[in-house]
Formats: sequence, C-alpha cells, structure tokens
Amino acid sequence: MHNSNIPDYAELPTTKRLIRSTVIAFISGVVILVVIVLPAEYGVDPTGIGSISGLKRMGEIKSSLQEELKADQTNQIEPESLRDQLLTAQEPNGDVESDMVFNEDIDRTDTMTVTLDPGKSTEIKLTMSEGSSVEFSWTSQGGDAFYDLHGDSIEINYHIYEKSTASSKQGTLVAAFSGNHGWYWKNRTTNPISITLTTNGDYEDMKEMN
Repeated sequence: MHNSNIPDYAELPTTKRLIRSTVIAFISGVVILVVIVLPAEYGVDPTGIGSISGLKRMGEIKSSLQEELKADQTNQIEPESLRDQLLTAQEPNGDVESDMVFNEDIDRTDTMTVTLDPGKSTEIKLTMSEGSSVEFSWTSQGGDAFYDLHGDSIEINYHIYEKSTASSKQGTLVAAFSGNHGWYWKNRTTNPISITLTTNGDYEDMKEMN
C-alpha cells in the first residue's frame, strides 16, 4: 500500500543544516551558561553583565548561604587542640587515659584582636573544665559580626550556647562539659571588621583556630 504521509527527500534537513542547528544550539547554551547561570547561581561573572543585571549579587548571596548551611551541618569546627591533648596523654600500651585532667588557671585574663575581611571567618576557643566559668566581652569595629558561641569535646561534636549577629557582647560562659568553648565569627559586611575579645576566669588555654 502506498503511504502518502512519507515526506519527500527534498523536505528533509540536509547534513549541513543539522550541523548548523547543532552549533547554534551549543553556542546558545554556552551564552546562557556564562551570562545567566554562572552569575545567578555561583556569583561568577566573566562577562560583567551579571554585575549590571544584579545576577552576580544573587549568586554571591546563594553561595554564601550554602557555605554557612554546610558549615552548620558539619559544625565546621574540629576539636584539634583537645585531640592533641588526648594524643599526648596516651599510655605506653597505646590506650588513651580514660580521665583527662586540665591544668586550671584561676582568674586568668587575656585579650585578643582579629581582623576579618568581607566573607572571612575565624574562631577563638578556651580550654575549660566542666562547671568552670569565664567573664567575657567582645566588640566589633567596622560593622556587625555574625557569631556562634559553642563548645566541643572528643565526645561532643557541637554544643550551642548562643548564635546571633551583633557589634558587641558581654556575659558569663559556664562550661557545660570539659573541652573547648568559644566563639566563631564571620564578617557578612562589605568592609573589613576588627573584633577584640577580653576574657577573665577559669580556663587553661586561649587559641585562635583557623
């Protein structure tokens, strides 16, 4: 039976047309990727159009939020100083001593200043025994700082005390357990900021952990 719906060979696209259509589609995809997707999703703007259209800023905000979400999920901080203390406390047979004793410095006072560029972060931790307390105060010059006051140990990965954004804070930190306790700060502004922390109380060590 003759099929009248079969197209004439003259109506089919030639190989040249197919190649040209494929090239055009590929170039269009690359243009969309570079001009729209990269600035809007990742804050990458090779052409400069994203800065004009506002897509680059959108992508930067998305990337920053994703980094902070990932940091919250992984708690971002590894209790390195406490691990070092456990390694040095190993007995000759390779077993770690079950009880860790901190050398307590009563009424110790320290002041530390750190400078953060836009988008950068840092952390200052105190080595404290359970129930010990520290009076603290910190100020941020140049803009507000996002902060996360928390603790960790070899058994406890993350214990939150307080999280917010402010230009200054003061109070008393009481250790819920023996381990590292302190502050994580991030500069969410567009200018460098300088944070000065002063502590006074019962703790063994003060360290900036980057």
